[in-house]
Amino acid sequence: MTGSTTALSQPDAAEALPLWPAPFATRPINATVTVPGSKSLTNRFLVLAALADGPSRLRAPLHSRDSALMIEALRQLGASITEVPGDGAFGPDLEVVPLSQDAPSSLARIDCGLAGTVMRFVPPLAALRNGVSVFDGDPHARNRPMGTIIEALKALGVAVTAEDGGTPASLPFDVAGTGEVRGGHLVIDASASSQFVSALLLVGARFTEGLHLEHVGKPVPSLDHINMTVAVLRGVGVSVDDSVPNHWVVAPGTIRAFDQRIEQDLSNAGPFLAAALATSGTVRIPNWPTGTTQVGDLWRSILADMGATVSLSDGVLTVTGGAQIKGADFDETSELAPTVAALCALASGPSRLSGIAHLRGHETDRLAALVAEINRLGGDAEETSDGLVIRPAKLHSGVVHSYADHRMATAGAILGLAVEGIEVEDIATTAKTMPDFPRLWENMIAQGQEPGTPGPAGNA
Repeated sequence: MTGSTTALSQPDAAEALPLWPAPFATRPINATVTVPGSKSLTNRFLVLAALADGPSRLRAPLHSRDSALMIEALRQLGASITEVPGDGAFGPDLEVVPLSQDAPSSLARIDCGLAGTVMRFVPPLAALRNGVSVFDGDPHARNRPMGTIIEALKALGVAVTAEDGGTPASLPFDVAGTGEVRGGHLVIDASASSQFVSALLLVGARFTEGLHLEHVGKPVPSLDHINMTVAVLRGVGVSVDDSVPNHWVVAPGTIRAFDQRIEQDLSNAGPFLAAALATSGTVRIPNWPTGTTQVGDLWRSILADMGATVSLSDGVLTVTGGAQIKGADFDETSELAPTVAALCALASGPSRLSGIAHLRGHETDRLAALVAEINRLGGDAEETSDGLVIRPAKLHSGVVHSYADHRMATAGAILGLAVEGIEVEDIATTAKTMPDFPRLWENMIAQGQEPGTPGPAGNA
């Protein structure tokens, strides 16, 4: 099935966003790159810190738009979050004093921006405080799937209402918290996003009866992210039984205060590692964890399948691109898909990405957006029912639209390494999870370059 891109909105001439000339690599890159902390881990630990039994500290957390939105949301709910000096290269540590369920009733206004973790993780937390919490976000946020969280809260006895007093299907909406949630057995359909499961698991221990969460419906996407949630819960003393598929049982109890260093964001390391393949060069990422719950650890196998030499030694992940990028089939790339798709557009053979239908409900419809932008540059991409097919084609210069989606912007930067004359619209949207991306990207290119035949590996 070929998807339509007609639903994608593009800026008209009067509303055009700034264009960033993507640097073109004339020789193979040879660089060492350190990336900021994991957004997924930072925002999960922030939620847990707001519910813990005492003050907690997050070391080397991500400082980005998504994490700033989470911090402000938790402050609105009554948590105290303070920046303190740390040893991280990308900003201060965070000290968190949890919110009190016994605080007087008050009105909270939550700006979700375009952050899925804020719009999905925070409403169940808001149900545990006294008072009404008003949720809204960016215009694009109103298109993101929210029905499962809304229906779950209503099934738990929490009042969730739209502006007109009816039942909402998406943002904006109000959550009327009473200071406690009974919990118990809850059945949901989380086939649109794994974040629906994580959102409820993160607060389940604070429900009076705990939580037995059951998923029914099509398979839950991005199970790695749920495994991450389970792991961080267990790390702070919460009992979670996930031994039965599609069932998660969280025992009631306290969430232990913690002092936690945040791993760097392995998903955000992807565009830099992809630069090694796009330029037949070498990129090294230090401090790569030997064991992690981050989906970005899949880069080690994904990039090897595309012809790169990949090694992990003494905590340094080294990726060296081959003479060409190989096309390949990938069953589950999750949030890594835009970066993978950019490499596939530069590959010498066809590629198929499957198991990613849920990306239609991310910051934008990523499947339609990737097809539109690759084909705009002369590529050959089409949608399938659950993914993409990308065939070799000579790409040309042009504008890559970002759709207010950070991963679309970084995909454009990758293409720009191999195709001269690429411009990326609204590169500033990368600040959602990776502040100062343009500087990091340009610094990577400015590092020593390997001797070799000029020109990139892709788009031959």
